[in-house]
Amino acid sequence: MSSPIIIAVDGHSSTGKSTFAKAIAKELGYIYIDTGAMYRAVTLLAFRKGLVSKNNTISDVHALAGILSGNAGPVEISFRTSGAGGASETWLDGENIEKEIRTIEISRVVSHVAAIPEVRRYVDRRLREIGSARGVVMDGRDIGTAVFPDAELKIFMTARPEVRAERRYEEMRMRGYDVSYEDILSNLKERDYLDAHRETAPLKQAPDAELLDNSDMTVDDQVEWFHELLKRRHLCGF
Repeated sequence: MSSPIIIAVDGHSSTGKSTFAKAIAKELGYIYIDTGAMYRAVTLLAFRKGLVSKNNTISDVHALAGILSGNAGPVEISFRTSGAGGASETWLDGENIEKEIRTIEISRVVSHVAAIPEVRRYVDRRLREIGSARGVVMDGRDIGTAVFPDAELKIFMTARPEVRAERRYEEMRMRGYDVSYEDILSNLKERDYLDAHRETAPLKQAPDAELLDNSDMTVDDQVEWFHELLKRRHLCGF
């Protein structure tokens, strides 16, 4: 086995990045880092501090930046492995917030929060701290372009919007949320636009990233694709 590397998995929302990243992390014995959950945790924090306006934007960016800088005490966002299947769960200041951050209300605001430069600097700093030991798989929007531009392997995931919306709809229904397919599709298209047009670290495919369009692929298909990629790139001992 060669030395551990950093694998950056970027791409559009609801392309199954976390499912794919978890699967390949398990294959390699790597640590999986859910970067999107970190932005969702910051969004939940903004809700709790009364900083989300009626039009789903942040009403006081400076106040949120001050909270993240620790002016009123340190903010701790961390990941812990649950006992049920070894899934990674998100914690905020000692509280398990995994269920709360997956709601459609958080989804409507998270792209606006992620576009705030102070938020991105906070999250990027924490991600670099976590990934400094290498042997990690991180999924997000700008891991291969901004957080770890020197990652040894970069993958950019995409799928047709209608496919992504259907996947997200089924996922949320299974979790017990009362949502509509139309709302989810509209939210995905809005997030795509905001992610691609934000001023700081916009969503884009890194020049050296491998493109994975999984519109018509199962998870097993994607893992097989990944194995072939490792062999072709002579990485991770394959």
